[in-house]
Formats: sequence, C-alpha cells, structure tokens
Amino acid sequence: MDWIVLIAGVALWWGAHLFKRVAPERRAGMGDRGKGVIAAALGVSIVLMVIGYRGTPFIPVWTPPSFMVHINNLLMLVAIYMLSPAPKRGKLLQGMRHPMLTGFAIWATAHLLVNGDAASLVMFGGLLIWAIVTGRIINTAQPEWTPNTGGSYAKDAMFLVGSAVLLGVIGFVHNWLGVWPFPG
Repeated sequence: MDWIVLIAGVALWWGAHLFKRVAPERRAGMGDRGKGVIAAALGVSIVLMVIGYRGTPFIPVWTPPSFMVHINNLLMLVAIYMLSPAPKRGKLLQGMRHPMLTGFAIWATAHLLVNGDAASLVMFGGLLIWAIVTGRIINTAQPEWTPNTGGSYAKDAMFLVGSAVLLGVIGFVHNWLGVWPFPG
C-alpha cells in the first residue's frame, strides 16, 4: 500500500505541474481559482510522497560510498542557490533558461547519490525525470526566450550565504526526522 501512496504522490506532482502545459485551455478556464486547486494538489502530492516514502520497506539497490555525502552536500548547496531568487536578481545565472528546474534536478540527483534504495529511486528518480521532461516541454512550446539581464554579484553573494544557512536548517530538520545528512 505504501508503494501505491508513494507512486500516487509522484504522479500527482507530475500531473499538477504539467496540467497547464497539456491542457492550457482547461487551466485558463479555471481562472485564479485554478491556482488554489494546483497548490492544493501539490501539497497533497508532497504529503503522499512523504508518507509513502517513509512507509515503504527498505529494499537496497546499491550501497553508496561514504564520500557521496560530501558530493551530496555540495550539490544541495548549488541546488538551493539555484532555487533561490539568485537567478533573477544575481549575475551568475542570468543567462540560464531554467535555473529552478535545473536546481530541482540537481536536488534529486544529490539525493539519488546517497540513497541506494528502491523507494528513493522511485521518488527522486521520478522527480528528476519530471524536471527534465518539463524543461523539454517548455523549450518545445516556447523556443524563443529572452535571458534575464541585470543583477549584481553582491546579490549572488547574499543568496549564496542565505543558501548555506538554509542548508544548515534543512540538515537540522533531516536530523530531527532521524537522518543525519552531514559527514561524521
């Protein structure tokens, strides 16, 4: 049953995010109310993924080497930075088309590197594939785009510091949930 809940959560995540891409007229017809419906669906998808992931039995697929924790933490810092406002307000990523999707893909990849079980492959692998597919769908539907201009390196530095602090908070929450994400 927990596998079904996990898979349903990943599927709902995909469906909620891709709804406006695959059914734009229907989504537009929902107006502003549609934002609430999509937000609720995404909230439910996260709850389903957490419940399903925590409830599935541990089925080892591979054993990650211990040094992967270091790589994971570095990738997580990059992912958090890319998911922050830095791509719009900073200078480093201003020419990147999909910094948030790329950051999300890095987040999923980082988790795949340190979790070698079947449930992780389903959840993080499914979310990684979602990020890649979404970027491709957007690029196909809207091949023309204008890179962000402006921003400053000072904003990049500010968001990098903020990302490091947030990484510490996320580590604390992981520890509270019973998983120590840092080396040692």
